[in-house]
Amino acid sequence: MAIDFVLDPPVDRNLGDGVLALWADVTNAGGAVGFVPPVTPEDIRPQWLQHLTAMGAGRMRLLTGYDGDGSVAATAFIALNDHSLMSHWVWLYTVMVHPRHQGRGYGRALLAACEDAARGMDGVEAVRLTCRGGLGLERFYASCGYKEVGRVPDAIRVGEGEYRDDIIMLLPLK
Repeated sequence: MAIDFVLDPPVDRNLGDGVLALWADVTNAGGAVGFVPPVTPEDIRPQWLQHLTAMGAGRMRLLTGYDGDGSVAATAFIALNDHSLMSHWVWLYTVMVHPRHQGRGYGRALLAACEDAARGMDGVEAVRLTCRGGLGLERFYASCGYKEVGRVPDAIRVGEGEYRDDIIMLLPLK
């Protein structure tokens, strides 16, 4: 099954419901996307609304992957920098592929689509993201061309007395 990516899809109820369901399903499957399971789409809605606000203000863009059924299968939020000394790179946030599609190359396709989107943005020379340590995510991102450029030990608390490193990855576009 193929995946089709759309940058800045029309924001409507179907998109919102699809993103919220994806986010909850990824989290509940153990994905490191800002929450700790168990969660419901309603638990995630405040974060989605913050992203929508940033999108409406032109500070963030949404890249959405749709599967053959037209369902939201993957997403990444691309945040622009408003600091004049850092406007040459963008952040990727909430990079997700639905668990039913994992292992099919959708993650690589999503990152390639993010790279293409960033290359199409005026003046953007690099993409940064962070990932949660302890899950091997940094190896996946490295296999897609990202380099680890920093690590903050125990910066993420996923439970009482349970911490993970915050790993900073960079993809130069030049």
